[in-house]
Amino acid sequence: MTVNFRDQRIGVFVDVQNMYYSAKNLYNAKVNFAQILKAAVGDRSLIRAITYVIKADVKEEQNFFDALEKIGFEVKAKDLQIFAGGAKKGDWDIGLAMDTIELAHRLDTIVIVSGDGDYVPLVEHLRHALGCRIEIIAFGKSSSGLLREACDSFLDMDSDKRRFLIFR
Repeated sequence: MTVNFRDQRIGVFVDVQNMYYSAKNLYNAKVNFAQILKAAVGDRSLIRAITYVIKADVKEEQNFFDALEKIGFEVKAKDLQIFAGGAKKGDWDIGLAMDTIELAHRLDTIVIVSGDGDYVPLVEHLRHALGCRIEIIAFGKSSSGLLREACDSFLDMDSDKRRFLIFR
């Protein structure tokens, strides 16, 4: 599945909201981010591991952010936007895209942990224009088929739920 060359420089970029809601909606479980990082890196050389989170002023969220840092992730946080009328929005798609493009020259492989089809143009750009190998890690049941086709390899977290999920 994954071509793990020891001398590959790797960056891991995690869309936490996508993973959180996929695990919650599919399995009523939480994501084991430590196992995701371990699976993503293998025996390659990790250059950067970044998670993108939305701050929603929930009690436990700081503990969660601290846990991500202990695992080895850099945590980038942004406030949840609440619009007039009550609509809420919180996503990091552009931030994640910009970071991957900015870091691509220092990386051989970019791992995006998300099943969001909005990343397809990014994946195509990173592969074709910048020459990076692109790996996607996500839940197959809730990931975009076009995203799966666009990347070099896809790790389906559904195939090893015990490893990638924490059940309540």
